[in-house]
Amino acid sequence: KPARDPLGGSAGVPAGRGADVSEVRIIGGQWKRSKLPVADKPGLRPTPDRVRETLFNWLGQDLDGWHCLDPFAGSGALGFEAASRGAARVVMIEKSARVLAALHENLQLLHTPKGVEIIRGDALQYLASAKSKFDLIFLDPPYHKGWIERLAPLLAAVTHEESAVYVEAEYEIDSLGEWHSVRHGKAGEVHFHLMRRLSA
Repeated sequence: KPARDPLGGSAGVPAGRGADVSEVRIIGGQWKRSKLPVADKPGLRPTPDRVRETLFNWLGQDLDGWHCLDPFAGSGALGFEAASRGAARVVMIEKSARVLAALHENLQLLHTPKGVEIIRGDALQYLASAKSKFDLIFLDPPYHKGWIERLAPLLAAVTHEESAVYVEAEYEIDSLGEWHSVRHGKAGEVHFHLMRRLSA
């Protein structure tokens, strides 16, 4: 049975994450404690510190050499966290021009590290045409839009047998096709999952 790490919203994680967040803090790696501004855009939901801490406890703190994809980059909290922890390549996709500009500014604040790519584009189009394989994919799309179900069939082409997929959603997910939840936590009304193929 999948392991569960409930994080009730009363312990400092904003329930539902609806509050405005003006900055995010990198919690591990070479940029630990660095604070990055967040673009002022309604609906932008940076993954809270405590949830990211749990995720990287699940993954292991060192992502040295990993290739990571964040097709809904938003604040960049997940992508920059992965880069801070040694990921060799982090691709962040963002559609909003305002949010994209903030991501580029934050990249400069971190002295433009090698291996971090910020691309303006659509998540579906990128996944449908990508030629690269990734070790870790972050799926934290806008809620109530059906993004996760639409993206799930495209994951096979950009992953290998041992890849992991991190999913944030407004509901609990046991499986997405061949992907199965091996870890699950809850922060307020937000469910977050680490998913792998059972054969991995």
